[in-house]
Amino acid sequence: MKSNWWKQAVVYQIYPRSFQDSNGDGVGDLQGIIQRLDYLEKLGIDVIWLSPVYQSPNDDNGYDISNYYEIQPEFGTMEDMEQLINEAKKRKIKIVMDLVVNHTSDEHPWFIEAKKGKENPYHDYYVWRDPVEGDVPNDLTSVFSGSAWTFDPQLEQYYLHLFSKKQPDLNWENEKMRQDIYEMMNFWLDKGVGGFRMDVIELIGKVPDEKVTANGPRLHEYLQEMNKHTFGQHDVMTVGETNSVTPEEAKLFSSEDRNELSMVFQFEHMVLDQQIGKSKWDLKPLNLTDLKKVLSIWQSALKDEGWNSLFWNNHDQPRIVSRWGNEQEYRVKSAKMFAILLHLMQGTPYIYQGEEIGMTNIKVNDLSQLDDIESINMYHERLEAGYSKEEIFRSINTKGRDNARTLMQWDTSEQAGFTSGQPWLEVNENYDAINAAQALEDTHSIFYCYQQLIQMRKNNPLIVHGDYQLLLEDHPTIFAYTRSYQGETWLVVANFSEETTDIALSDHPTSLVPLISNSEKENYDLQDLKLSPYETFAVQLERPLLSGDVK
Repeated sequence: MKSNWWKQAVVYQIYPRSFQDSNGDGVGDLQGIIQRLDYLEKLGIDVIWLSPVYQSPNDDNGYDISNYYEIQPEFGTMEDMEQLINEAKKRKIKIVMDLVVNHTSDEHPWFIEAKKGKENPYHDYYVWRDPVEGDVPNDLTSVFSGSAWTFDPQLEQYYLHLFSKKQPDLNWENEKMRQDIYEMMNFWLDKGVGGFRMDVIELIGKVPDEKVTANGPRLHEYLQEMNKHTFGQHDVMTVGETNSVTPEEAKLFSSEDRNELSMVFQFEHMVLDQQIGKSKWDLKPLNLTDLKKVLSIWQSALKDEGWNSLFWNNHDQPRIVSRWGNEQEYRVKSAKMFAILLHLMQGTPYIYQGEEIGMTNIKVNDLSQLDDIESINMYHERLEAGYSKEEIFRSINTKGRDNARTLMQWDTSEQAGFTSGQPWLEVNENYDAINAAQALEDTHSIFYCYQQLIQMRKNNPLIVHGDYQLLLEDHPTIFAYTRSYQGETWLVVANFSEETTDIALSDHPTSLVPLISNSEKENYDLQDLKLSPYETFAVQLERPLLSGDVK
């Protein structure tokens, strides 16, 4: 019997290479994660989303899998993986595996076989096309720059790769390939994993000849088949990464009666600081009214059909406190603002490692400091196009993926307590001031704000099931909303700015004790609110706000 336990759960994403190194080789590993499970238990999370730990040549940091059945040696062994699953289970934490089934590594045995000849049974496991007038089949481009087609001179054919040329796309029209994928997924479900995060899953229904990449015509057929043959038989959670999905499309993925996924990641709010019609590197300031509108649409649209994921950060996104907060003067306060705003909405919240202690972006100014293939390719492409190095590094320091992948900052010892060796990526130089040890000692730290929010979700059905209503839709600096359930209403108010803001939300004098806040105020009068920079609070209302109340 499925319990939909994931609606009450809070997920913590671990990027294994950067979380904790246990053996001094400079790379985080599974034993390192095991060493830190007590820390995660104290935080209160229910699920670890584990970025890929499968065997991989690491062209794209593990998202290029060469063997789904083996653990990457630098992370450990299958025995380590089984130990992690069991040790997490003792702490009531489930392990959700990151699964990449849109593509494999070009070093996967299937692709090695596929290149041996057009008659090889594995050839059709991938997407191949003959040259068109001696050139690429069409103008599809890779997410990582350049053409999405690479020529194989022996076969005299092009293969498709929507990402790196070392990540050939699987051909989901091949039924035998699909069955092999399902068999592999069941291998992991039998190990006791708590579900899957499905990488770029919206791409598996692609129709390359028609230049359709996302949301192809057979996508939902494949997902329903996958559900039936794999995780549909288990009480687990599944989340699909869907970059271009609309709220209506999200219902197709996550409505319970469709037997597809538990929820999706949508990224509409994550593109609000890029210029319309341009790439993520073309920056513009965030407009708060746009953010309110987008988040509120997703809150309302999936209310009774489907389920939402809530996140500010992940391994592909820069640190939110650097991106839209104030990492200098108001780092702690703005980090708590983001936490409170998000965790009191409806959906399953995701915390990315280090978010709970307010880790920030890293500043780089030289190509040698970059590891991320996307940033490196963009650097060369834009340099050739005439951009200055200053412009390029401004974009990378704002949006580059290495910002999220710097080492977890545990304490003030060398390399922030991550490793006793030379780390694979440099540690952010601010680890002396920002680290987990310090956060645990400070009862007013960001860590304990997250801990409190996680506990509130477990204890209050209103957070999980309540109706959402946006207030002050057009206010340029205030983000306010209510959550209502079974006669109870909570009000959440955030000053999303560095300016003190005066506002009245009621004609009635009140003295409401906050359920949670990032200030030291003991009560709030909704008739006369004076909010300091980034000040955020939630209160339980004595009666619902009337439309005439809100000024």
